[in-house]
Amino acid sequence: MKFDAFSKAIKGIKNLQLPGQASQFKMSPPYREHLVKLQADKIKNARQAAVMALFYPDLNNETHIILILRKTYKGVHSAQIGFPGGKLEAGETKEEAAIRETEEEVGVKQEDMTVLKQLTQIYIPPSNFYVQPFIGVCQSTPIFTKQDDEVEDLLEVHLNDFLNESHVITKTVSTAYDVSVDVPAFKLNGHSVWGATAMILSEVKDLLNTALK
Repeated sequence: MKFDAFSKAIKGIKNLQLPGQASQFKMSPPYREHLVKLQADKIKNARQAAVMALFYPDLNNETHIILILRKTYKGVHSAQIGFPGGKLEAGETKEEAAIRETEEEVGVKQEDMTVLKQLTQIYIPPSNFYVQPFIGVCQSTPIFTKQDDEVEDLLEVHLNDFLNESHVITKTVSTAYDVSVDVPAFKLNGHSVWGATAMILSEVKDLLNTALK
C-alpha cells in the first residue's frame, strides 16, 4: 500500500475504540488468558515500559513497519523479535519513553515521529514489565541506525505482508516455563513472531483493518 493513501486513511485511527484484550488474545499462547488473571497482583507492581509500532514509507513510497531482532544474551527476551522500546526513565511519560527508545534503538529522530494512538497495555510475566504500546508514523523514509549493543537486526516489514492472513501461522515453542506449546504467530520476513509482540501486532492489525476500509 502506498504511504500517501495509508497516511490519509490512518488519521481516523485516533477516533477508533481499542479492541483491547479480545484482539490481543487472538494471538496469545493458550495459557495466556488464565495466566493474566493469576498475575493481577503482580501487574500492580510491575516495571513500566513502552514500545512503538512505527509505520513509514520506503524509497518506493510503500508502507512498512519496523521491528527489531534483539541480541542473544542471558535474558528472557534473548534473540526475540520485538518493537523498538524499553523501560521508562525517571520523570518521563510512557509516550516520551517510546519515542526516546525508538530513536536509541533504530535511529529515527524523535522530531520525525508522530504518535497517533495509545494501545492496550500488556503484561509480560517472565520479565515483569507492564508495556504500553503506541502506534506512530514517520512521514519520510528513515535512515535507520541500529543500536549495536542491543539490536541484532532490523526487520522492515511491508504493510501488505503484515495484513495478509496467510502469514498467520502456528508455531511450537518452548516457553519460559519449560513447556512446549503450539502458539499463533506471524510469519514476517522469514521470522516467526509470537508472544507479546504478536499480541500487540494483533491489536494494531485489527485497528488498521478498520481504518483502511
